[in-house]
Amino acid sequence: MSQVLHPIEQKILRALLEKQNVTPDDLSEMTQLSIDQVRRGIEWLKFKDLVQINESEKSFIKLGEGGRTALEKGLPERQLVNYLKSIPVSSCEMNQAKEHLKNEFSPAIANAKKNKWIEIYENRILLKGYHDATAEERIIKLIASKDPVAITTDDIEDKEALDLLKKRPKFLNFTSTKYSTVNITEKGIGAAQNAAQTTDDSVTRAIDVEAPVPMAFVAKSHPLADVIDEVREIFVSLGFSELVGNSTQSSFWNFDALFIPQDHPAREMQDTFYLKDTSAKSIAKPKQINQVSKIHKDGWHSDWKLDAAKKMVLRTHTTCVTIKELADKQYEEARLFSIGRVYRNEKVSYKHLVEFNQVEGVVVGKNVTLRDLMGLQMEFYRKMGIKKAKFWPTFFPYTEPSLQSMIYNERLGKWVELFGMGIFRPEVTKPLGIKHPVLAWGGGIERIAMLKYGLDDVRELYNNKFSWLRSVPKCQ
Repeated sequence: MSQVLHPIEQKILRALLEKQNVTPDDLSEMTQLSIDQVRRGIEWLKFKDLVQINESEKSFIKLGEGGRTALEKGLPERQLVNYLKSIPVSSCEMNQAKEHLKNEFSPAIANAKKNKWIEIYENRILLKGYHDATAEERIIKLIASKDPVAITTDDIEDKEALDLLKKRPKFLNFTSTKYSTVNITEKGIGAAQNAAQTTDDSVTRAIDVEAPVPMAFVAKSHPLADVIDEVREIFVSLGFSELVGNSTQSSFWNFDALFIPQDHPAREMQDTFYLKDTSAKSIAKPKQINQVSKIHKDGWHSDWKLDAAKKMVLRTHTTCVTIKELADKQYEEARLFSIGRVYRNEKVSYKHLVEFNQVEGVVVGKNVTLRDLMGLQMEFYRKMGIKKAKFWPTFFPYTEPSLQSMIYNERLGKWVELFGMGIFRPEVTKPLGIKHPVLAWGGGIERIAMLKYGLDDVRELYNNKFSWLRSVPKCQ
């Protein structure tokens, strides 16, 4: 028995017999139906397997603030090369270049070295090699040439260079547009042919517009996972690279390398989860162990025991991953962050868990300051939608000076603490051979999620309460 089709369905099927792979807007023009009627008819036909919907997406690119500046003045590394070319001896002191380039100095040095355009010798920058246009510069010019019409990512062949531009803050703006096209199925062709023979449009099926529809709960990611992804995306957009490390760490990297004395209360069993009868066979390079041992003996005036440093723990923070990376790689400049689970032997309460997620980041640079650290934090909070924040002096074992960031909770009507931060103490950096200042900060992601979703108890994030999980919108 053939299906009785609504006149809207009949018109759409007849149009699809003439032309396939069309958009709803095309069908509206072909059938003289409103776009709402077309969309409604498509859903009816899709339910009957008479049409098939194909979804596609295009990503469009325009120059951001940084990209427009680079178009006008050149990329930071190009500005540096041009400056060196303008000097008779094609070289200058580091401070001289920094004064000329100002905020563009760090990326200029890093990228010019990567392109092998310069070399640094005894605090002087020397021009070398060829300075042909880079793929990134060609992409910027290509995007600008198409303005005001945005080009798509498919128009750019060098995807590696495009990815490098994405990492530069505010250089590119991306927008995505989804497209739907409609095709008729084999079953739909037969129904369309029958509809073509039908001249009586009065034969329709009854529709109860007040009939209730079944409630559908589509699968979606956990709200906390969404916050973690958002935090990760923000740091990547600010030019940071992510570090990943093990949840189990030796006490050496978790405590000793951070100048936390071996008799510190935080290292007791009631504060830390130790792996029973487990010690690390190898914890660090001999020179690193000797230097850390010496700074502990000189700084704390107490014995330092290798056996205590070898004890394995569930990491109490992610800084252990970062400090080992800095000690092993000896970065001149770096922006690094990590997101991961940490473990504290604490009493569970409305604001404390024994296992939670922490985000932690560092910036290494010759001339970085506490003001740079506060500026980075304010930019992070702005991107997270936090409007009011301030900083408060405090104490942390391995940073000096140290700050506590406070943000204003509109719902509670008060200031609440969020992140701890500071500059690594010399007792942390010098024994490990880290030459330049290190800005460091960290905090719990669950606390950010509580503020974002208006929760008073951190345990609500893990209670698997379906009514709450289903009520949290994907877009805040």
